[in-house]
Amino acid sequence: MNKIKPGLDIIMDVLKESLAAYPTSNFVESLLFQYQERGSLSKKQLEGLYQKATNVPSLSPGKLATLEAIILKKPNRYKSPMPVAAPQILKDDLLEKRVNDILSKYPQHKMVCFIKAKHDNNEAISTVEKSEIERLYKLLIK
Repeated sequence: MNKIKPGLDIIMDVLKESLAAYPTSNFVESLLFQYQERGSLSKKQLEGLYQKATNVPSLSPGKLATLEAIILKKPNRYKSPMPVAAPQILKDDLLEKRVNDILSKYPQHKMVCFIKAKHDNNEAISTVEKSEIERLYKLLIK
C-alpha cells in the first residue's frame, strides 16, 4: 500500500489509542497484531475498529474522520449468489411406453436401445429422436 506520508500512520495511531482505552479488548489486540503482521486490515475490520474508536474520548476527531475516509475508499466485496441448479428433465411417459413397446417386439433395435439408454440416464432427447420413435411406433406396432 503506497502511503502519501510514510511517517504518518493513522490506523496505527487509532489502534494504539484504542488499545490504551481498552487494554483488555481481545478484538483491538488482534487487529493491532494483524496490522503489524500484514500491514493492512479489511474493510469490515476497519469498520469494527471505527465503532470501538468512536467511544475513545482521547482520540481526535480528525483521526476518526481519516479512518472513516479510509473505510469509504475501500471497495465493497459481495459474495455471488448460489448458482441455480439446472432443472431436471421431466421424463416423458408416452415416449417411455412407446420405446418399451418397440423393444418388446424388437429388442435388438439399436436406435431405440440408444434412446432408451438416454431416457434412463435423464439425458435430453431431441425432437428428431422423439419423431423417429413416433415413426417407428406407427410402422412397427400399429
